[in-house]
Amino acid sequence: MKVLLVYAHPEPKSLNGSIKDFAVRRLENAGHEVQVSDLYAMNWKAALDAQDNTARNPQDRFNPSMDSKSAFENGVQSKDIEAEQQKLLWADAVILQFPLWWFSMPAILKGWIDRVYAYGFAYGVGEHSDSHWGDRYGEGTLAGKRAMLIVTAGGWESHYSPRGINGPIDDILFPIQHGVLFYPGFDVLPPFVVYRTSRTDDDTFSNICDQLGQRLDTLWSTPPIPYRQQNKGAYRIPELTLQPEIAPQATGFSAHVGE
Repeated sequence: MKVLLVYAHPEPKSLNGSIKDFAVRRLENAGHEVQVSDLYAMNWKAALDAQDNTARNPQDRFNPSMDSKSAFENGVQSKDIEAEQQKLLWADAVILQFPLWWFSMPAILKGWIDRVYAYGFAYGVGEHSDSHWGDRYGEGTLAGKRAMLIVTAGGWESHYSPRGINGPIDDILFPIQHGVLFYPGFDVLPPFVVYRTSRTDDDTFSNICDQLGQRLDTLWSTPPIPYRQQNKGAYRIPELTLQPEIAPQATGFSAHVGE
């Protein structure tokens, strides 16, 4: 299988760097092909701007969505964007690895999403009708591929528990897992989260590797998070609200996860 690991940490000698190196070795030793997009090492340009469409008229008003659409359709995207899209199309599975900074991903990784997820590539695809509202949330360009997060957090696991002060980790990661990964079609696996990173000693790191190794070994057999697909009957179209009979007492993020 082919795996793309998109990595966002500025220090190669960090815990994240060691985890990334272990993940690559584990996957390659199992016979998988691996590509790594090390965003800091690549000096990735995070800001989506007018320069991403190499053929636009500089006198025209910049419209992020429409410029992205025009560049994608006409083959005039910035070369770094096109290269990352080709990696996504190549991969059978994608891993996003990052430290949890201020309850989200580092800005450089968000910028990778902003720029690589072009209109016509990751969104704005499929028919819009009274019964089908675009190919998204379970359908789309990246359907049939698997995705997983590897996330490190400084806080204790209890801080991210259902009654923890930071809120449940599944809620914190929902916009990324459901919105960034499930939206363009990925089957999203449960995340691998490392807590209390500043207290990691050799024994703890060995345990992290053992657990992560098991997750990587089962990358193709672990059941994905059962998010409800948009166009399979669970939602009213075009309102895109859950049908009254679907989890009638549930609200919020959990309502969009099936049994």
